[in-house]
Amino acid sequence: MTELSVPTTSTTGRRPIGRPVFPFTALIGQDRMKRALLLNAVNPRLGGVLIRGEKGTAKSTAVRALASLLPEIEVVVGCHYGCDPTSPDDWCADCLDRSAPLPTAARRVPIVNLPVGATEDRLTGTIDIEEAISQGRRRFEPGLLAAAHRGILYVDEVNLLNDHLVDVLLDVAAMGTNYVEREGISLSHPAQLILVGTMNPEEGDLRPQLLDRFALAVEVQGLDDRAERAEVVRRRIAFENDPIGFMERWGAAEDEERQRILAARELLPSVILSDRMLDLITHLCTDFQVDGLRADIVMYKTAVTLAAYAGRTRVNEADVRDAAELALLHRRRRQPFEQPRMDPGDLDRSIDNHRQQQPPEPEPDRPDSSPPPDQREREPERQSAEDEQVVAAGDPYAVRNLAPAAPARQDRPSRAGKRSRVRSKDGQGAYVRARVAGPETRDLALDATVRAAAPHQRRRREQRPDGPALLVSGQDLHEKVRETRAGNVILFAVDASGSMAARSRMAAAKQAVLSLLLDAYQKRDRVGLIAFRGSRAELLLPPTTSVDLAERRLQSLPTGGRTPLGHALQVGMLAFERHRANHPEDVPLLLVVSDGRANVPLGSGDPASELYTLAGEIRARGIESVVVDTESGSMRVGLCRPLSEALGATYLPLEQLRAGELLRAANIGLGRA
Repeated sequence: MTELSVPTTSTTGRRPIGRPVFPFTALIGQDRMKRALLLNAVNPRLGGVLIRGEKGTAKSTAVRALASLLPEIEVVVGCHYGCDPTSPDDWCADCLDRSAPLPTAARRVPIVNLPVGATEDRLTGTIDIEEAISQGRRRFEPGLLAAAHRGILYVDEVNLLNDHLVDVLLDVAAMGTNYVEREGISLSHPAQLILVGTMNPEEGDLRPQLLDRFALAVEVQGLDDRAERAEVVRRRIAFENDPIGFMERWGAAEDEERQRILAARELLPSVILSDRMLDLITHLCTDFQVDGLRADIVMYKTAVTLAAYAGRTRVNEADVRDAAELALLHRRRRQPFEQPRMDPGDLDRSIDNHRQQQPPEPEPDRPDSSPPPDQREREPERQSAEDEQVVAAGDPYAVRNLAPAAPARQDRPSRAGKRSRVRSKDGQGAYVRARVAGPETRDLALDATVRAAAPHQRRRREQRPDGPALLVSGQDLHEKVRETRAGNVILFAVDASGSMAARSRMAAAKQAVLSLLLDAYQKRDRVGLIAFRGSRAELLLPPTTSVDLAERRLQSLPTGGRTPLGHALQVGMLAFERHRANHPEDVPLLLVVSDGRANVPLGSGDPASELYTLAGEIRARGIESVVVDTESGSMRVGLCRPLSEALGATYLPLEQLRAGELLRAANIGLGRA
């Protein structure tokens, strides 16, 4: 995508140009998110911000409003990267080669949107194919990183972006330079940008290694106060009815905030952080068990920036506390499925402990007194039925790799995953090699094409002396072969009927499924959860990459009632069909954990007959299955074995419900011996 058009209001208050954008200062609530964005505006070298939160919490609106708020920048005219004419040390190679003085102009701060489906070529830049063929020269065509230099690179749903692209983004955000080594090109160019990523945790999380690379992180939630919600509606309607007039009414507030950002930038090099405050930073990072040293460095930079934004030249305790809330949320060591959190009470207690260990020191700038944050605890959920009980699962254990072999149909679009290495036709994934191009080539491998055409240039030049610098025929064309990893979709159908409460069956089943969920998280699988008890089955969680949601649904799943197994198969079959419509590349696996005693019909028929009919239909649709038989003891009916035969599934007795056996069965179900 190209650079977004956003308005800019000058310090003289002239009417904005371009598409109207909701003013930053008119946003209600979400103070922590706005503060994190403003800190990156003051100090772009902080390293970006990750905004986590549910939909409809003004994440995208705030990012676009920030670009409108920022002051205009001076750029070198004709520079692809918009170099700063006052900073020769940061100039690109083209600007360094030009003779001084360089022509300059003012422009608004760019905001570049990186779509989830972007390719590495589009992000980092590549060879200009037209120039190479017509002139025979290797000319670099800048990508989105170049367009975002000295601006904002916005990645919505960053958790859905391919991992290798996230790695590139975070490296560039940390270093301020984009290094390109590909297709015969070896160069670097400045890419000092504010990286802003937004995500909905319900759609899956980032790996801890990638979370750590974002300097700051904030968790945003919807507004609970009715008066604030009403005011949000009033302002939004007023903006939609008269956007220009609304922006003019907020022009003074925007100018005031803009001047504050400029003043903070000027003051930033003069801010001092004392050894005592540095000791507090290291104390907090140690106390909260943060791995590595990146958190300490980020907290230092953030605290200094907070002081500059407040108009002070000395960092105080309040600055360090605020920096900790922004820098430690996503870096705290946590267990699998544990949500990132930062308890203000724990933070205050840690600061108090550090204060008691230190001799008193007068502070010229004392922290502002403010009321303690809201520390209300949520009430635990109550059980709704007296005859139901919730059985806790044990801790998940390490499991063997759940990795099926690559499907035979390899040349297919594929979502990001880690199960199977597959080839991709949608331009995503890493460029690993080239092959002779087919009739519908869209991803041309210029380096391989040039190498194939090079030996024939003398003969072709004799035939076409007036042709372009590089003479290419159809037989020379090569296309890029890209590889990525695809995941699977695993749908757990868990029997929650009364019989599962006996002999700790439900606890064992939950523990095994929890271990598989952990493996699915590591392999980027989609997981879904069906629970069946009483009179019906319920799809508690449609297939999603958020295994945290599946874990929470599983832990709170009550046990009791009859066994509507046929309804569970029907719900699972329909869920797979809906998923296949949007994700035909995923490998489906139905994992049924039950005693097989289907005693609730779908209609007025026989439950067993309906069950085997549905099982045959699932098998006919190519859905692989595993049946885990929870019956135990000497009195067994043995209904799960004929069910597994009808499904064409792998059968596994409860006694073998251990990590190795269950994973072995799942591997078989997914086509891997």
